[in-house]
Amino acid sequence: MAILPPGVSSTDFAAALRQFAAAVGVDWVLTSDEDLTPYKDYYSPVPRDEEALIPSAAVSPTTVEQVQSIVRTANQYKIPLYPISTGKNFAYGGPSPNLRGSVVVDLKRMNRVIEVNAERNFALVEPGVSYFDLYRHIQERGLKVWLDCPDPGWGSPVGNTLDRGIGYTMGFYRDHAGAQYGVEVVLANGEVMRTGMGAMPNGKAWQEYKYGFGPDPAGLFAQGNYGIVTKMGLRLMPQPEHWRNGLITVPKRRDLIPLVNTVNYLNDLCLIGDPWYGSPLRPLLANTEFREAATRRGGANEAELDRQAAAANLHSWQVELQFYGSERTTMANWEYAKELMARNIPGARLIEGESLKVPLTSEQIEQTTGPYPTNMRRNVTQGVPSLGIWKALGRTEAVPDAWVQGHIGLFAVLPRSAEAVFEAQHVFGDTLSDFGLQGGISAISTPLMWYQFAFLFSAGFSTGGGNAVATPEGKAKVRDGLKALLVKAAEHGWGEYRAAPYFQDVVAEQYSFNEHALRRFNETIKDAVDPNGILAPGRGGIWPKHLRGRRA
Repeated sequence: MAILPPGVSSTDFAAALRQFAAAVGVDWVLTSDEDLTPYKDYYSPVPRDEEALIPSAAVSPTTVEQVQSIVRTANQYKIPLYPISTGKNFAYGGPSPNLRGSVVVDLKRMNRVIEVNAERNFALVEPGVSYFDLYRHIQERGLKVWLDCPDPGWGSPVGNTLDRGIGYTMGFYRDHAGAQYGVEVVLANGEVMRTGMGAMPNGKAWQEYKYGFGPDPAGLFAQGNYGIVTKMGLRLMPQPEHWRNGLITVPKRRDLIPLVNTVNYLNDLCLIGDPWYGSPLRPLLANTEFREAATRRGGANEAELDRQAAAANLHSWQVELQFYGSERTTMANWEYAKELMARNIPGARLIEGESLKVPLTSEQIEQTTGPYPTNMRRNVTQGVPSLGIWKALGRTEAVPDAWVQGHIGLFAVLPRSAEAVFEAQHVFGDTLSDFGLQGGISAISTPLMWYQFAFLFSAGFSTGGGNAVATPEGKAKVRDGLKALLVKAAEHGWGEYRAAPYFQDVVAEQYSFNEHALRRFNETIKDAVDPNGILAPGRGGIWPKHLRGRRA
């Protein structure tokens, strides 16, 4: 046993482990270094092992009653717990806790798909169900409903929703937290609560009206630490008859302004699915003169970028639009999109894409022709989970484990405007370059979108070998650079919407309106519902009273 939970004696911890084993079986209480290796943060920016956020043990229940027993034991011995669904979000800490020495409650064995209703378009699942599991359940039964998947698909719909993940189909569904309809949760005192219509013993519309009567506390369990979610309802997208895409390109850098405005209009009318922005100028980054213009401190040399784009006969920006519905309605919406683009942006090119009957074949999903290498993203536009994104990040069978690349992700939320993109490009680029972490942020970097822009940036490194960023000094540089970036983003009004455990206090610190009124409110709730502070202390920047001195 390498470490103990903070403030817990070895005698009390041994007694707690015996009670955990009585609840879930001795085989599912893990304490050896080998058994706990999967619960570490493989891409941790912590320079020294003695500071790593590793657990003291892990326990894996299969029933709600077992979760209740674990929580009651933890209260008895004041043992911090850290619940995870599948723990696969590695860019954000994976399964590692916020507090070193916590006991991970691994819910992977709670993996029942309780219901999928293809007439009313919802699912009810446990936290150990992965996107692959739910997809297989739907396919095996021939149900005509779609998931909205993140990248990659081995994670849990419950876990991804609780971390406010996003997807790639129509707007409502790709906001996963918004498409959550009702939760069951084990509270810190061991009681079971259901939210919304599920609070009625015989409620019939739990996954169709999530609010019920009175305040709706379901959102408190997203990125929070007030309970352990054991069931969740999810809205599913009806399978459309047809799918179509098309590509719009625009010639000048400043054309991004009307391009974004037009796409926003189409998106908010629910006429398009997730738009994918990009830049045809990316190959020009290999040219020193272009790269210097694109990464100039204080902002890009826009005139030079436009000159070089014209010389190369390239447009500055592009956006791929996708449409769902019938063949006729998808064509009508594409024609309307082209009409608006031609009207709003002189010189725009309107490029026909594909027009395909749904469901697509595996060959159509994997095809790589056209304006994008779609085999790494076509699946998510069709509700099909995959692990293709790991190939894009350099993780292949040919790479030895010691050299597997890792990355730490941050996700700044911006206003949904081109002007915000231009500002973020140079602010993020300048800040990262100050720490030698340029990371590809340049004047042609583009954000992701659902109902706002989110600018993804990350620091990558190997987990072994001779990579300098994997050394303690290199990790310290990554850590300090990303923390500086969080603070700089906040100065411009851009906040992170999620973060790895090591950065959560820094992120929470930026939400400081009225002397951190939000954090003080969250802490008041924490002290009321979890007076012993046993549930995920530190998650979301929320610490129990006796541990608030640990804030970063």
